[in-house]
Amino acid sequence: MKAQRVTLQDIAQLAGVTKMTVSRYLRTPDKVAPETAQRIAQVMEEVNYNADPENRIFAAAKNPRLGILVPSFNNQIFSDLLAGIESVTSVHGYETLVVNYDYNKDREEEQIIHLLSCHIAGLILTESVHTLRADKYLNAAEIPVAQLMDIEPQANRITVGFDNFQAAFDMTSTLLASGKKQIVYFGSMSDVRDQKRYLGYAQAMENAGLPPRNISPNTVSSVSIGAGMLSLARQLYPQTDGIFCTNDDIAVGVLQECLRLQIPVPERMAISGFHGLDIGLVTTPPLASVITPRFEMGQVATEILIKKINKISTIGHVDLHYRLSLGGTL
Repeated sequence: MKAQRVTLQDIAQLAGVTKMTVSRYLRTPDKVAPETAQRIAQVMEEVNYNADPENRIFAAAKNPRLGILVPSFNNQIFSDLLAGIESVTSVHGYETLVVNYDYNKDREEEQIIHLLSCHIAGLILTESVHTLRADKYLNAAEIPVAQLMDIEPQANRITVGFDNFQAAFDMTSTLLASGKKQIVYFGSMSDVRDQKRYLGYAQAMENAGLPPRNISPNTVSSVSIGAGMLSLARQLYPQTDGIFCTNDDIAVGVLQECLRLQIPVPERMAISGFHGLDIGLVTTPPLASVITPRFEMGQVATEILIKKINKISTIGHVDLHYRLSLGGTL
């Protein structure tokens, strides 16, 4: 099977001209209006388009590749996701091209354009909201695109994930049912998934007639920042008796700080994380968390993507759900 590549039609759509105009520019650029020529040249440079037919034949002869874009290489969440993807690509003879964007929207845009220029057969993303320019390129690409980690449907995109809002709502409701009332939400990067979790938490708090409270440092989650966030929460909200964290890393930091300060868990302070990472399984007591199907998301999305590439009829939207683990901190 030939790998997909950037075509003249792709360039025409991105430059806002006809395919014939792009072809004319390649053959006789002096016959194209200067402003139009500049627009076409800029798009071709951005997608690294090479009009050399020998180069295209060489690229098409390689094993088909999938582009994968993750926000961080330093997070077990995405290593589990990649493991699920690789479990399928290795069986079907696909190669993977994996890049990260450090939770930066402009960087994500650059990496999307870069991947689309690399003769990939399909693209896997971990975000559902992109810059306008990135969406323009994604919509113009003639390859299937999958978006993971959430279930909000989008036209012409494969979506595989779980409901972040409902997961946070359910875990907050469980914290409330345990008798805790002064529960604070600890966020991290304030990305779309984080925002949805906060909204789910806030809805559960409001349903109980309680004020939602949010501390989000807008930084990558880690064990070390969890302790500092707990100190801040206790200063701002002295009656805090529960912490719901957007990630297990932060929750483990909160737990360690509670143990250091001899705050009884969960009697005086209940703690929940999110994702069910290995680090939360080996703490004492084990961490309560929302268990998410990260390996399965990568696996299922890749199976669907390969079917789409091969023009095999398949579904495009899968909710893999989640489950709650109470551990010993709730």
